[in-house]
Amino acid sequence: MIKIIIVDDHPLLREGVKKVLKAQNSNINIVAEAANGGQILEKLQHNNNVDLIILDITLPNRNGLEVLKDIRQQYNHIPVLILSIHPEEQFAVRAMKAGASGYLSKSSVPDDLVKAIHRIVVEKRRYITQDVAEQLAESMELNTQRPAHEILSDREFQVMYMLVNGEKVKEIADRLSLSPHTIHTYRARIFKKLNVNSNVGLIRYAIDHQLIV
Repeated sequence: MIKIIIVDDHPLLREGVKKVLKAQNSNINIVAEAANGGQILEKLQHNNNVDLIILDITLPNRNGLEVLKDIRQQYNHIPVLILSIHPEEQFAVRAMKAGASGYLSKSSVPDDLVKAIHRIVVEKRRYITQDVAEQLAESMELNTQRPAHEILSDREFQVMYMLVNGEKVKEIADRLSLSPHTIHTYRARIFKKLNVNSNVGLIRYAIDHQLIV
């Protein structure tokens, strides 16, 4: 029996994943659920004998990439599959560099989730698409002309992505369980690092670097 913990702040999405797994493979069992990074780390203190953690990126308080790094530091023996609403081209390379064993878009769940779990747990291999593999290879090459957005922290990159997709500061603050003041601070840092001075300039930067799908 493959034992899995799923981390997502939306109960309906957790339930959907459980239904997909139950319908496709009776050898996979969700042994615990968590809604945020604090909960998963607390559960792992009492039950770290699991085969895989399925982790969302967009979590309240601390995003999934930050939580992933905590898991890697404390429970490096447990592989992590990132399951995210964000397309691969936005977050997959960052997730893999942070120690994820795979990255899967939520839109691909019905077709690819069991395959990804089998690849990671049974075959002991990473689950990535060809596009992500090529992005990883390119990112490993020495390149003095690295785009500025690659120096953003994971949280800054997440806030940038939400801004360029039209979300307002208050909306972002509510989704991330942070204060609007904190989001304004992140936005100021992003503007400085990317050398832009407005949301319009940020969107133009994102279009130029193909960060908007």
